[in-house]
Amino acid sequence: MASSARVFGNSCRTLMAAAKSSAASTAAAAKPKTPGRVTGILKVQPVSPALAKFLGSPEASRSGAVKKIWEYVKSHNLQNPSNKKEIFCDDKLKAIFDGNDKVNFQGVAKLLSNHFPKTT
Repeated sequence: MASSARVFGNSCRTLMAAAKSSAASTAAAAKPKTPGRVTGILKVQPVSPALAKFLGSPEASRSGAVKKIWEYVKSHNLQNPSNKKEIFCDDKLKAIFDGNDKVNFQGVAKLLSNHFPKTT
C-alpha cells in the first residue's frame, strides 16, 4: 500500500473505496421469475396444412419448426456439400418452400412465415 501511495499520492483512497456488499445486490437481482405467457418464436401457434403434414402436428413454435426442418435436412443429406448454407429441396421440402429447388438457410425463416398466421 505504501508503494501505491507514492505513485498515486493521497488520491488512491478514492480509487480503492470499499465495494458494496454483493450479497445485497444479488438478492435483489435474483428474484424469481413469475411464469408468464410465452411469446415470440417460442409461442406455439397453429400452422398451415402443408407445414402440419411435414411436422406431423397441427401446432408448432417457429423455433420448433426450424429445428424439425434442420433434423430432416441432416437425416436425408440435403445440404449442399460445396455451399453449406444451401439446402437442396426434395418433394416434402418443396411443399413448404413454395416449390423452390434450393433454399438458403437465411431464407428458411422468411419462407416459414407464410405458414404461421398473423396475430393481431
